[in-house]
Amino acid sequence: MRLGLNIGFVYGGDDHLDHLRLVKEAEALGFAVTWAAEAYGSDAATLLSWIAAQTTTIDVGAAVFQIPARTPAMTAMTAATLDRLSNGRFRLGLGVSGPQVSEGWHGVRFSQPLLRTREYVDIVNAAMRRETVAYEGKYFTLPLPDGPGKALKLTVRPIRDHVPVYLAAVGPKNLELAGEIADGWLGILNDPGFLGEQLNHIKAGRAVRQQDLDGFDVVVTTPLMTGDDIQVAADPVRGYAALYIGGMGSREKNFYNALAVRMGYAEEAKEIQDLYLDKKHREAMAAVPFGFLDSISLLGSKERIADKLTAYAEAGATTVALTPFASTVEQRIADLHTAAEALELSGVGS
Repeated sequence: MRLGLNIGFVYGGDDHLDHLRLVKEAEALGFAVTWAAEAYGSDAATLLSWIAAQTTTIDVGAAVFQIPARTPAMTAMTAATLDRLSNGRFRLGLGVSGPQVSEGWHGVRFSQPLLRTREYVDIVNAAMRRETVAYEGKYFTLPLPDGPGKALKLTVRPIRDHVPVYLAAVGPKNLELAGEIADGWLGILNDPGFLGEQLNHIKAGRAVRQQDLDGFDVVVTTPLMTGDDIQVAADPVRGYAALYIGGMGSREKNFYNALAVRMGYAEEAKEIQDLYLDKKHREAMAAVPFGFLDSISLLGSKERIADKLTAYAEAGATTVALTPFASTVEQRIADLHTAAEALELSGVGS
């Protein structure tokens, strides 16, 4: 199992410089990859390009490029360029986002996300193989049949014959799709005790292509907070958990809330969502059970973190992408060192 770093977004000020310090420290510690996200602020491609220019060995990954934000051809162009500029270090993570961002920000209807994702990945892979791209699907038709367009081929050559594709998947059907059409899965709110159930869906997708999980990258995104008091260490993670369970979607459609329900927190998930949507954010944070926070995070001492890393490895994780939650960049760097030492102590690193 390898460690990764999740740097999230750029908000403003000098936080991009803090991100770079973290990435360079992670690279020196031997981390496999750093992931950058996008929602409706900073985009992942620009941030990853900037980071790739200032690093040499750590992979740079999109977690994720939003499918409604770009045509598949544009994603192939960006992925090929990033792979070329990073000397073969780019990983392409994709996700459909959610109805509020897709329709409210990008103006793209959130309908049949599984079929849309399948067609999207088909086209991206064909373009990245530098085939002349012609495609007839429900959502994508290339070239358009009633105009002057013609089938084209990507002109930039990626470094590698195949740039790995990851899907951010939460629901069972999307997990199956990830197993079938992707090279890896980007998980979130991952409890080692629940990971086996999620991997069963991925295995079902792998079986469609007559493959097992060998070589498939299972990436669990995990908050990291060290400290002697694990209750105190968990507190900074409360806002993150409350946002996803309570506010990342509508009352009718929130994939993360549904995930918490499947994980055994049905009553708590409803309370968190009700409070969050009523704009009682502090109360929503307080309503997140410590047991849930502890289950999805790396909290406490080096020894406790080592035990949790062992649990992730035994459950089937191949990469643990750390999200440091300390308030200062110096403490976040120190926590990365603790996590690296914990991985060595656990004996499950590769």
